Amino acid sequence: MSESTSTPPAEERNTKAARLEHPSGFLALTKHESVPILVDALLDLPPGREMNKTEFAEHAGVTRQTVSTYIDLLLELDVVEEVPNTSPQRYRLAESDVVQELFELNSALNAVEG
Repeated sequence: MSESTSTPPAEERNTKAARLEHPSGFLALTKHESVPILVDALLDLPPGREMNKTEFAEHAGVTRQTVSTYIDLLLELDVVEEVPNTSPQRYRLAESDVVQELFELNSALNAVEG
């Protein structure tokens, strides 16, 4: 299917704007350009790997500022968790339903691309 290049009706633009302003689920995770890159990098880590923001940024190929900008979102969505009693603060992939589903989605998409 190809997208039309004409201007969408006002109702569609308003719905899209409202959805972007108050995202949920998948859109909350992917609406920022760098978040999918961060998630992809996390899914590529060995189990239990811990890292600070600088190490996370290096692994993902983004700036430390990018990690700092989005780490709270990743924490809120149960993608990462803080490692207790670490300084500087360290993070690891969370053991959550969200992460399990991300691995399953990633596997399914890789199988289709295969």
